[in-house]
Amino acid sequence: MIPGIETLTQDRLWCFGQVKGTIEIGATEADIISTVEFNHTGELLATGDKGGRVVIFQREQESKNQVHRRGEYNVYSTFQSHEPEFDYLKSLEIEEKINKIRWLPQQNAAYFLLSTNDKTVKLWKVSERDKRPEGYNLKDEEGRLRDPATITTLRVPVLRPMDLMVEATPRRVFANAHTYHINSISVNSDYETYMSADDLRINLWNFEITNQSFNIVDIKPANMEELTEVITAAEFHPHHCNTFVYSSSKGTIRLCDMRASALCDRHTKFFEEPEDPSNRSFFSEIISSISDVKFSHSGRYIMTRDYLTVKVWDLNMENRPIETYQVHDYLRSKLCSLYENDCIFDKFECVWNGSDSVIMTGSYNNFFRMFDRNTKRDVTLEASRENSKPRAILKPRKVCVGGKRRKDEISVDSLDFSKKILHTAWHPSENIIAVAATNNLYIFQDKVN
Repeated sequence: MIPGIETLTQDRLWCFGQVKGTIEIGATEADIISTVEFNHTGELLATGDKGGRVVIFQREQESKNQVHRRGEYNVYSTFQSHEPEFDYLKSLEIEEKINKIRWLPQQNAAYFLLSTNDKTVKLWKVSERDKRPEGYNLKDEEGRLRDPATITTLRVPVLRPMDLMVEATPRRVFANAHTYHINSISVNSDYETYMSADDLRINLWNFEITNQSFNIVDIKPANMEELTEVITAAEFHPHHCNTFVYSSSKGTIRLCDMRASALCDRHTKFFEEPEDPSNRSFFSEIISSISDVKFSHSGRYIMTRDYLTVKVWDLNMENRPIETYQVHDYLRSKLCSLYENDCIFDKFECVWNGSDSVIMTGSYNNFFRMFDRNTKRDVTLEASRENSKPRAILKPRKVCVGGKRRKDEISVDSLDFSKKILHTAWHPSENIIAVAATNNLYIFQDKVN
């Protein structure tokens, strides 16, 4: 059995604008979730949306009286991370949409995270406050300055208890370094630097320096008419601070070592699967574009997601992936209509579970897929309001391609391509997953015996 697959239950359905329940609410464009990310302990879960907001959920502590709840996630903090801007030099609007969120490991009582839109990366500090100072000498109780001549006694300020307040404050703003849209940010394992990647360049930043970054990859040709590929995703190695990978729209992955040279235009390893000439079509180049790349937690493997498949690569073997999983191969006959409605350009993400034994990625019709690397079993599950009752067991779904359709199957012609799961996250150590379906965030967990 795949751990956490066939026994997944719905822990909580979150609708933005509501704290509990599954009541239908109006979904505006700004409410659509654009990224989901657990922190390193799994106690916090952050989402970003197209309206530039970041919503952080915190896991409740398990109660002896309510063991069945297993620590549900409740809203912890909500703040506006980015605002819409306008580039007057280029006459371009800069969307407030949050493209990525990345957590930093917790060093003290506060939490830190990076969030980015198309142009600007921000470092946020999220902290709690449950005491307030009182008894100032130069201020009265309402905060107004007192006349020093009226002060006749010296008071010692004291801290008084107050209702818990969660504050989000921007500590750093990293701007003006990207000409093109940022698609990835990744925190280095040294926790002193991070990188941001756009279509043609990757920049390396120090957390303490906001006005300068180092360009470590630049694939922009001298003549833009000679441009043949763009960078689609990038990530640092989880343990080696000098190593990172980036993927391209041509379906290739490059592994770079920053010890070799300051500008990593020459890759250390180049991963590419030879194309089968018999499968060549008009859409081959589009569907081979990699939308996401992720190192395994062990650092031994790389996982990539293209339009139809998820592939797992061994760092020691460059000529082909060691595993290939078909996500929705039944769409191969629908590529023409998917091209016409632009769905073929959707960018699906993929995630590992905590032990690197199971991988998860999204599909259409609010389906998401899981693949067990050990048993080679897979399952299709659905995140929808119809099965959104708490504690309900998710039933595997099957898509019928042709012929007679069974009662529990859905026809490929009946799939709703406007309902898509692009963003998912897996708890770092437990079988808890977060799945973003348009403006709804679903959290599933193992069935409680």
